[in-house]
Amino acid sequence: MKLGLFYQAWRNIAAKPLQTILSLALLSFGVGMVSLMLLTEKQVNEAFQRNIKDIDLVLGAKGSPLQLILANVYHIDAPTGNISQREAEKVLKHPYIESGIPLAYGDNHEGYRIVGTEHSYVEHYGATLAKGKLWKSPFEVTAGARVAENLGLRIGDTFFSAHGLKDQTDIHTNKTFTVVGILNSNGSVVDQLLLTPMESIWNVHLEDGEVVDAETREITAMLLKKRNPLAVLTIPNTLRETNMQVALPSIEVNRLTQRFGVGTSALRAIAILIMALSFASIFISVLDNIRTRRHELALMRTMGGTPSTLYRLLLLEGGLLSTAGTALGLAISRVGMMTLGQLVESQFHYDVAAFAILGSEWALAGATVLVGLLAAAIPARQSLRLDISRTLSEA
Repeated sequence: MKLGLFYQAWRNIAAKPLQTILSLALLSFGVGMVSLMLLTEKQVNEAFQRNIKDIDLVLGAKGSPLQLILANVYHIDAPTGNISQREAEKVLKHPYIESGIPLAYGDNHEGYRIVGTEHSYVEHYGATLAKGKLWKSPFEVTAGARVAENLGLRIGDTFFSAHGLKDQTDIHTNKTFTVVGILNSNGSVVDQLLLTPMESIWNVHLEDGEVVDAETREITAMLLKKRNPLAVLTIPNTLRETNMQVALPSIEVNRLTQRFGVGTSALRAIAILIMALSFASIFISVLDNIRTRRHELALMRTMGGTPSTLYRLLLLEGGLLSTAGTALGLAISRVGMMTLGQLVESQFHYDVAAFAILGSEWALAGATVLVGLLAAAIPARQSLRLDISRTLSEA
């Protein structure tokens, strides 16, 4: 009997293809939008939080604090400028600062940044070696997992750097970088970087025999870990007469997510409105079925069908529509996530693609099917009050 009801419900839905397609399109599009936003928010928030781990302050050239964070923590923006290494080390000696990691960059290889730093940068993110060793001498490079995979780098490979963060026109063919190690992937920013000693960054623009004077050495930024919370208040005051500033990653990331939050909320509201229209479509579809099939339903009653059987049939129609729309919406969100992931990968080298169903998506799917059943249940109640003799006499 249950299979018979299922077959009959499917036949009834298929009998009105245009109405069915409209209901499915509205519901799947709404579910897909909400699902895609849930996936994107989770991936972006995890990436943000993972990469600012234990970085309390970022010291760099004056400019936009947000740009300073995006450029030197996430490596998705241009730096605000360079600062003196000697002056930065003075800040590092402040009693309220526990430690710091210097960063120097300005060149790239095939769009991936070459970053001069210390081994503490790898240790900070908990990255481990897959092959080879960490860089030691100038122009030795340890490649992040994603760089090595995408560019096909192996131990012993050599390459030239290009000036700038993405441009490939001004290539320094007089200095050769050699890959000496490849890191395991750990989902952090180091996956997308080519790491080398800072001397590599300083010397790549020099002619043979030239040396960068210690007084004029510059770095791009210093990632600081505070010893005392008062560092947040005192350090900015010490930099007033310099070209340096400090930015707080946690604050700037919160500001960034709040800016995106307004747009996300608007999109979510639109998606929910579309879903509401789809539920209204299901409601109208079931109601229309009852009105146009009154004679058929009355005949089913005379052939032994109970009021509850008819009610379940109509309820099943709404359930099939809402379930199919939900499943299609989740599939659409995965396609959207794949497309978005490819775009982010090509622009910023981050992997944000995710296909596992989140707990919040299960809740979304359950709520969608439940509301779909409710949208069908309300008009289906009319089948319980069907007057068989009157309906057949009117036929």
